[in-house]
Amino acid sequence: MDLELMINSFPKLLNASVITLKLLSLSLFFGLFIGLLFAVMRMSKNFILNKFSYGYSYLFRGTPLLVQIFIIYFGFGQIEFIRDSFLWIILKEPYWCAIIAFALNTGAYTSEILRSAFQTIKKGYIEAGKSLGISSKIIFYKIQIPIAIRQSLPAYGNEIILMLKGTSLASTVTLMDLTGVAKYIISTTFKPIEVFIVAGSIYLFMTFIVHNLIKFLERKYNY
Repeated sequence: MDLELMINSFPKLLNASVITLKLLSLSLFFGLFIGLLFAVMRMSKNFILNKFSYGYSYLFRGTPLLVQIFIIYFGFGQIEFIRDSFLWIILKEPYWCAIIAFALNTGAYTSEILRSAFQTIKKGYIEAGKSLGISSKIIFYKIQIPIAIRQSLPAYGNEIILMLKGTSLASTVTLMDLTGVAKYIISTTFKPIEVFIVAGSIYLFMTFIVHNLIKFLERKYNY
């Protein structure tokens, strides 16, 4: 076991984890809005909106995240129409391709988490709001969404952790995130065990932070 390599690799891997956290935070930010939108569409009585939302969720939850990244990064670049459009400004960059793939993927899972949370809200809350003359929009924004978020915290916490580990796939499209830098160090030292132990420890520490943050929010809002 090369302890010197592990010590020397730690600062490089720690700096690379900043890219990992940026990928995670932006993906979750956009994915949360996508998930909320499609959760509302899934509960809609409109047949087209309902089925479109179901198809989106089924597609992105039913295919591997790695395949989704490859299609967005490599596949779209082969379409001449996209290369000649303004979309190419974004899709030619691996960073944004990874974020798009991650956001769409986590958005699909988030939509199902929020949908199930919305469906478990007791009708008495909604009926009480209507009896007070509160509009449906206000009931949705002020009552349903806060309750759904509170009830979905445990499941959404798991999704954050899964997404954190999923960001390691960004290295497959040349991004130098935590896993990408670990692969580079391994390619020059030929010592994968030591490097991956350090990288895995950093992932484990970030997971520990997320896990405890979600537990804190659960205790705070379930009180």
